[in-house]
Amino acid sequence: MELVQAVESPGMETKRLSLFERYLTLWVALCMGAGVLIGQAAPELVSSLRGAEIGQGSHINLPIAVLIWLMIVPMMMKVEFAAVRDVGKRPVGLLITLFVNWVVKPFSMAFLAWLFFRYLFAAWISPSEADQYIAGTIILAAAPCTAMVFVWSYLTDGDPAYTLVQVAVNDLIMLVLFLPIVGWLVSGASSLAVPFDVLLYSVAVFIVIPLIAGAGLRLWLVRRNGARWMEEQLLPRFAPVTIAALLLTLICIFAFQAQNILGKTVHVVLVAIPILLQVYLNAGLTYGLMHHWRVPHSIAAPAALIGASNFFELAVATAIALFGPESGAALATVVGVLVEVPAMLSVCSMCNHTRQWFNWEVACEGTRVIPLYR
Repeated sequence: MELVQAVESPGMETKRLSLFERYLTLWVALCMGAGVLIGQAAPELVSSLRGAEIGQGSHINLPIAVLIWLMIVPMMMKVEFAAVRDVGKRPVGLLITLFVNWVVKPFSMAFLAWLFFRYLFAAWISPSEADQYIAGTIILAAAPCTAMVFVWSYLTDGDPAYTLVQVAVNDLIMLVLFLPIVGWLVSGASSLAVPFDVLLYSVAVFIVIPLIAGAGLRLWLVRRNGARWMEEQLLPRFAPVTIAALLLTLICIFAFQAQNILGKTVHVVLVAIPILLQVYLNAGLTYGLMHHWRVPHSIAAPAALIGASNFFELAVATAIALFGPESGAALATVVGVLVEVPAMLSVCSMCNHTRQWFNWEVACEGTRVIPLYR
């Protein structure tokens, strides 16, 4: 037998992107450029902001942490946590996500980095620089996306409860596997020792705090004003805040790394190539497996984006902690941010334009039903 999910008629209302959201790629590009310009024009201000950390030695930047909270807390407030219990009834989407993130992704990135930096780009990159770029890209790939997933899920009408579980399980696995995977894959390139406290601080700051804040605010506001008021009046007002926080985060990151980016423009382009290839490889693989197993689009689209994107806040912090802010490893993680956001927007667009691929229609008394799994 097939499990099915009833949906509304073809005339049902779907979320429409605003004019601002529709041209988000343009705003992202402008913010990246603005960040580099600010980094050049106001180096003292940027240095002061970059030095503001949450706790001495944590390597977690305070301004970026606040902006991440502004992105995630509204998304967490949308989650009906009672629905999380139902995820266990639909495990296929979660299993595919974990397979791509922990079996395919770090190892495919390590292979692509080795192939491109050691051989294909050997004429432009020295062996020592190749070591750094390999290390940086592996650190990037070994940290599955967390914070930004909720933005991508929103843009593709993803299931927020299922997305939360996918992120939470990835975070738990990351606490165990991040250190050994990165250490083993990078061992041929450098004597890497990933500081465990950086990982713990990052997960706590970027996931645990906004999760607790979002859940607490939702519970309090629903009790005070009712679920309907919250869903129809309050939450829609947060959409501009989330997008604005994303853009300001990009400005900060590129302002912090302006000198590094401008000083090695050719290397930025070269590093971007294998990262971009890996993004589309993992997004396509995840989306294809979801389609093969007839997982609903509201789960498949966020999963494809999770498979393609990275926890760049953790990756940047780890690379800087290990190799320094001006290192090739740090530059590689920042190039990951440069590539990731526009690439994720293109994957969002692809998922939204292929939504009909997931409509396995079965006639059932005039109501459309979609088989969830075989």
